[in-house]
Amino acid sequence: MVSSSQTHSRWRIDGSLWLAVGLLVVAFIIFEYTGLDLAVQDTFYNFETQTWVVDGNSEGPRLWFYDGPKIGIILLGLGVLGLALMPAKWRAKLPFKGIGRRHLWIAFLTIGTVPAVIGQLKATTNIFCPSEIERYGGEMPYVRVVESYPEDNYPDRRGRCFPAGHASGGFALVGLLGLALTRRGQRLGVALAMTFGWSMGLYQMLKGSHYLGHTVITMLIAWIGFLLWRRVFRVHRME
Repeated sequence: MVSSSQTHSRWRIDGSLWLAVGLLVVAFIIFEYTGLDLAVQDTFYNFETQTWVVDGNSEGPRLWFYDGPKIGIILLGLGVLGLALMPAKWRAKLPFKGIGRRHLWIAFLTIGTVPAVIGQLKATTNIFCPSEIERYGGEMPYVRVVESYPEDNYPDRRGRCFPAGHASGGFALVGLLGLALTRRGQRLGVALAMTFGWSMGLYQMLKGSHYLGHTVITMLIAWIGFLLWRRVFRVHRME
């Protein structure tokens, strides 16, 4: 049985959908029509030595902030899928017996589909990463999503850098929020997603693979994706 405080808390979660959509629009406008992305990225690049704060070829940081988290998220997603497919009588013998099957499917689908959606957006927006543009020693012109490439400097290949793909896996862990049965658990779920998302996203920024705006947009898309899956499974009406 779900207490009234838990019900109220979850209603507040689902009620944030339109707020998240609004924040997504505002964030997009801010990063597209100001120089904030370049101002932030300039602090991570040494124009004299033409190097980034983090060397993308360094094995240590890559293990801790790229390969390691990616593998961990995949394994976690498979674990959630296993619980969702498990017969209820088996799951009842585990510490997860209070978690409904629909919530497990929401968590799994959020972890699986958010990176997929971000990947599709990356394939269509045709935006290059900081390390690829002329400002930071690359060969490509700097162009925002709402702009067109200059006719005399049109790239001979497509960019795949907006939104932030790597960080999407970390932010998609927000799907675990729906598995929490207490407010403390919900806060832990949010903290986990933000910790993984921002550590993975910041790593990419420090080595010139993404702008701040790319990471913020991905974070908001992940939150919206989680809330949309909750609506698909109609759990927001049944808490």
